[in-house]
Amino acid sequence: MSQDEVFGGLLENLKIDIKQAQKISYHYRKITRALNLAIRGQKSSIANRLKVGSIGRHTGIKGISDLDMLYIMPDCHYSKYNSLQNGQSKLLTDVKDILSKEYPAQVVKVDRLVVQVVFKHFHVEVQPVFKLDDGSFKYPESYYGGSWKITKPSQEIKAMTIFSRDKSKNLRKLCKMVRAWKNFHGVNMGGLLIDTLAHKFLTSTSEYDNTGNYKLGYLIRDFFEFLSNEERRTRYHALGSGQHVNVKSPWFGRYATKALELCNDAIEAEGMASMNDKWRLIFGRSFPKRSTPILESRSGMQSMALDHKTWNDTEEFIEDRYPVDIREHVELDCKVTQDGFRTFNLSEMLPSRYRLSPKKSLNFEINLSKISIEQPYNIYWKVLNVGEEARKRNQIRGQIVSDDGFGTKKESTSFSGDHIVECYIVKNNVVVGRAQIAVPIS
Repeated sequence: MSQDEVFGGLLENLKIDIKQAQKISYHYRKITRALNLAIRGQKSSIANRLKVGSIGRHTGIKGISDLDMLYIMPDCHYSKYNSLQNGQSKLLTDVKDILSKEYPAQVVKVDRLVVQVVFKHFHVEVQPVFKLDDGSFKYPESYYGGSWKITKPSQEIKAMTIFSRDKSKNLRKLCKMVRAWKNFHGVNMGGLLIDTLAHKFLTSTSEYDNTGNYKLGYLIRDFFEFLSNEERRTRYHALGSGQHVNVKSPWFGRYATKALELCNDAIEAEGMASMNDKWRLIFGRSFPKRSTPILESRSGMQSMALDHKTWNDTEEFIEDRYPVDIREHVELDCKVTQDGFRTFNLSEMLPSRYRLSPKKSLNFEINLSKISIEQPYNIYWKVLNVGEEARKRNQIRGQIVSDDGFGTKKESTSFSGDHIVECYIVKNNVVVGRAQIAVPIS
């Protein structure tokens, strides 16, 4: 397959599927109609609302779970809420009460700035706002006694539209590819940050202004080079609005450096049978397969043709169970112990390419103190054995199993090969965090 075909296939696979799009549209309309009826006595399901976030900028991909909308309040209501003590909290509570009646079977709650309506596989965040003369919006902040803040999503949407029309149609494509990468590798980057960085990069070059899908491999490679050279910051200025975009996790430069290496390997393999396999190490299963059956793994090793006569491919994939929309940085490490030897962390020895010997005990652990999302959430584990020895023993494993509730998993080194351990944080039936560690055994 040509570069144009495989990257066209990637973008096609990243599209929000029709069923999900229909569900999203249905609930946007239902929420809007309920608020219009209660607040204005109108039956419109589209008036007085604005789709914002990735949906509004048209940069969301399959699996998107965090859906944002503004509901524009009548101007005459501002003085009422502004005159109350913490009227901001009162406004959010009033919106919550309206939506609770509309969705009696769903969880509907106030979350500081918004009202969340939680559905299976996604949630809608409704922010009641008052529109200002310059096109920006005043929204309620319920913490610290209440205050009004300013948001400018219309300027961000406009900047995305104008740039895509007048300079480069590759902006939204780049935003979507970066989302696929961050979801596959567990990189905690918000959607507006991704779109802002993609806009910043394409503003700095004219090389990709008029190129098609056949150049997307080079585009994503150069973007990762740009990203790996970014100095650590706590925030950026958003495209269009110039408002602050917070950096949730400062580690994206480290992930980008690894992604740059993988891109160079994939580009060098152009025209070879292994090309698709190498791109799949960056984008995951969204990237089209090569035509022959392969063992899909996260190991970075060459994919092998399946031979079901000698071993069974038992690997499972979290994407087949839940949508993936990473919003959490997960720290995963492993304590290695053996009688008569000192205990050490696996992360300490991986940079030196040291390989473990058999008969060691492994205790994998997530740093739960760094998980910011509220409980309840579920943790799952996957242990994948890769290599000739695993196939000889018919012990590929790779099944996804539940955690015991403490964020730990015990294993042992039993035979040589490259072994991959991955963990997943699942909240409201969405994978919001994931991490992986390699276990090389000699």
